[in-house]
Amino acid sequence: MNASISAQGEKLALLGGSPVRTSLLPYARQTIEADDVAAVSEALTSDWITQGPVVARFEEALAAFGGVAHAVVFSSGTAALHAACWAAQIGPGDDVITTPLTFAATANAIVSQGARPVFADIDPRSLNVDPEAVMRKATARTRAILPVDFAGLPCDYDWLLSLARDRGWIVIADAAHSLGGAYRDRPVGAIADMTVFSFHPAKSITCGEGGAVLTDRADLAERLRRVRHHGIRYLDPQRPWRYEIEQPGQNYRLTDFQSALGLSQLKKLEVFWMARSRLARRYRELLSGARFLELPALPQGVRHAWHLFVVLLRSERLSADQDLILQTLRAENIGVQLHYSLIYHHPFYRKRFGYEPGLCPLAESVERRLMTLPLFASMSEADQDDVLRALEKVFAHYARC
Repeated sequence: MNASISAQGEKLALLGGSPVRTSLLPYARQTIEADDVAAVSEALTSDWITQGPVVARFEEALAAFGGVAHAVVFSSGTAALHAACWAAQIGPGDDVITTPLTFAATANAIVSQGARPVFADIDPRSLNVDPEAVMRKATARTRAILPVDFAGLPCDYDWLLSLARDRGWIVIADAAHSLGGAYRDRPVGAIADMTVFSFHPAKSITCGEGGAVLTDRADLAERLRRVRHHGIRYLDPQRPWRYEIEQPGQNYRLTDFQSALGLSQLKKLEVFWMARSRLARRYRELLSGARFLELPALPQGVRHAWHLFVVLLRSERLSADQDLILQTLRAENIGVQLHYSLIYHHPFYRKRFGYEPGLCPLAESVERRLMTLPLFASMSEADQDDVLRALEKVFAHYARC
C-alpha cells in the first residue's frame, strides 16, 4: 500500500483512538442528480404514475441497451428473479443449480416455486460458480442453471450455455451485480435465456427499488408480463374488462415515476461505470502485493461491472478473525461489508433441505476471508485514501509477529 497514506502506530478507534474519518463512508451509495429529480417530478405530475407510458419507455431503453427483443420491469430485483423462475415454469420436483455465494434472493426465488436449489462450488479465483462443479451436480431432476455474476464479474457463459443446451436446461442469469458488464463483446443481458437486473440504490443505477428481466424469447416475455400483474391474460385488447387467470401471479409492477428515474439513470450508466472502473483499477494498483489481502482474479475477455470491490483477507497473517477486522474498520468509519454468508448456512436451508457444512468447501474457505470495500460512482480518491489508510492502521495492529 502507498506509504504516503500509512497509519501505522495509531491507536485503533475501537480501543479509544481517533477514527480515520469523522463520518461513515458507506460501502455503496446511489448518485441522484438534478436531471433525475426533474424526471421523477415530471412523471409524478403527469396523468399516469403507474402502469403508464414511462414504464414502456424504460423497458424499450433497457431492451435496446441489452441488445434483446424484450425487457420486462418489476418492483424489485427479487421480484424479477421470482418472475423469471415462474416464467420458466420451474416447480415442485425440479432442481435448479446455483452458487452458494450470493444474496439469499437467488435461492429464495427457486424455493418460492417449490423447487430445490442445488449449490455448486465456486472457482476460488473468480468467485463465480465453477462450470465443472455445475456439471458434477447435474441430475435427471435438473431443470435450470441460475448463475450469479458475483460482484459484477460475468460468469463463464460459453461453458454454462453449452452445458445447458446439451441437457435441455434453461439459463437464468442473476446479473443483479453486472449491469454494464460484458462477456466476450456481448453485453450482459444478451447472453442467457433470461437475465435479471436489480435497481436497488447500491447497484450501478437505481429506481429506488426495481428490477428487470431481459430475454429474446417472446413466450417468456409474455409470461413475465403476466406474473407481474396477478397472472392476468387479457382475451381481447378491445375489451380490457375481459381477462382470465390460468396461474396466479403477483403484483410486481414498477411505477412510472420509478421508471422515470431508471430512464434518467440509464443514460448515465457509462459515466457511472467509468467512475467505478477508475476507482477499482486504483484499488487494484495500490493493493497489488498487499501483505494482508488477496485480490480476486480478473479474467481476460470480460468487462467487470464493478458493483462491489471484494478482497480476501490473508487470515494466517492476522491475529484477528474476519468479524473483528470488519468491526474494527467500521469503528474507523469505513463501511466495509460481508458479501455474503453462504446461503446453505442459513437455518431455513439447513432444516428444509438438510444442507450441512462441507457442501462447497472452496466457497466455505472463501467466505471466511471475504470483505467488501467501499466503491460507488460519486466516491472520491480522498475517500479511497481513507479506506487504504484505515486498512494499514488496522492491519498494523493485528499483524502476526
